[in-house]
Amino acid sequence: MPSVGRRYATDERRFERPSGVPQEGLRSPVVLMVSGGADSTALLVLAATSVLDIDDGRGKARIARERLHVLHVNHQLRGLDADEDEEFVRELAHRYGIPCTIRRVDVAGLASSVGADGNVENVGREARYAEAVRLANALSEQAGTPRSAARIVTAHTANDRAETFFMNAIRGTGPAGLSSIPRRRNRIVRPLLDRTHRELCEMLRMRGIVWREDATNDDTRYLRAFVRHEVMPVVEARNPRVTASLSTTCDILSDEDTYLHAQASRALRELLRRSAEGMCALDAERLVAADVVIARRVVRQAILRVCPAARLEARHVESVLRLVASGHGSVALPLAVDARVEYGLLFIRAYGQGGTFEGFWLQIPGEVRMDDERMLKARLSVIASGDDPVAIARAHGGEWAGASVLLDAAACGVDQTSGGRLWVAPPTQGEVMCPLGMHGQSKLLSDLLNDAKIPAADRGSVPVVRTDARGKVVWVVGVRVDERVRVSNATRTVLELRLEQAEL
Repeated sequence: MPSVGRRYATDERRFERPSGVPQEGLRSPVVLMVSGGADSTALLVLAATSVLDIDDGRGKARIARERLHVLHVNHQLRGLDADEDEEFVRELAHRYGIPCTIRRVDVAGLASSVGADGNVENVGREARYAEAVRLANALSEQAGTPRSAARIVTAHTANDRAETFFMNAIRGTGPAGLSSIPRRRNRIVRPLLDRTHRELCEMLRMRGIVWREDATNDDTRYLRAFVRHEVMPVVEARNPRVTASLSTTCDILSDEDTYLHAQASRALRELLRRSAEGMCALDAERLVAADVVIARRVVRQAILRVCPAARLEARHVESVLRLVASGHGSVALPLAVDARVEYGLLFIRAYGQGGTFEGFWLQIPGEVRMDDERMLKARLSVIASGDDPVAIARAHGGEWAGASVLLDAAACGVDQTSGGRLWVAPPTQGEVMCPLGMHGQSKLLSDLLNDAKIPAADRGSVPVVRTDARGKVVWVVGVRVDERVRVSNATRTVLELRLEQAEL
């Protein structure tokens, strides 16, 4: 009897939720990407019958059957063979009692439509992952679990990792490419990276399980097939354990790449001086002084921040670093991204992002949302008896550092009780004002903006407040107030104008 009691106690402990693993982590969906080849067939079998480490905090553990879901993407590239792969996966999933979703994607047509230069492999891979993400999101919603807790599981092996290492080396790459296939990227996990293709095939043979073969895997016109059949045999003849050795190397490179990426991200935050949609500006002098290892990564991250789809090569990053070292000039980058150095800053901008805006009337009091990020507000305040209006305006200006100003309402043509309106529009060519502090002398707005070190590409987005559509300038927002509307000792009502971030 005591042994029976111990057995039941063990069973209860086995089904307890592991310490530190959220409850939703035990209910979240696990999408198995299965093509029907030996590796993905082994993935399905192991997920259904054995233990796998899907990086959910439990280590190697059984995955609850109700969490599993098979995804097969038919690329429609191989006619009847592709249809038979689809049917094979459907029947295999049914045999193990796992739901199966089939998606059909015209990869050849998609590659042609996006101008992929015949790289059907890349388009197919992107299509598979896109379908996996959609399915994982839908299943998470059905289960009522966070999307981040879902797992998308692929059948990449140690052989795939070694082949990808050589493929990236042949193309030319940096540490990230030589890290090859990571064990995890966000929700995508690869629990078979420590196993070889041969080991998985032997496991399937021992269980009497067949799999599908893809004839294109032997076509050495494809780079992966070339590496698999032409490169790897030569390397393995010299070192039979090269696959395991490269896996260790990839782990080391991946860890170091992660560390350097974090260091570069911190440096980017420190160097960032301006940021808007489609644009960022970095301190060029400090970037020049940074270690080149970090500087390269900072530039790469900054470009991808502006244009996430940019396909960067080492030469693009180096051209930007040469530009920064010279202290002036510009260079064009992929996907219509422009990099230029002005006023000691490196501006990285997507073409057309400097922009402008349509002029508008600002009611007083009132506010206008200019775009997704800026709100211009106006209000009136009466100076209390005995208060010093000049001192109040000076203190206000110091506190808001140019983002908000106090002006003489009457001098702005605003009624001190009923209010009025002011015209706001971008600066125009040849326009002048009398900047505060210049004792009534006039100055071109273009010269004023140049002195403020605002790049020409950004000047169209600078709001200029005027008494009316053709009236005198009241305030070049964030730059300078006009002398003629400054608060004086005779001011009784002040007009506050403020530019701030709009609430989304």
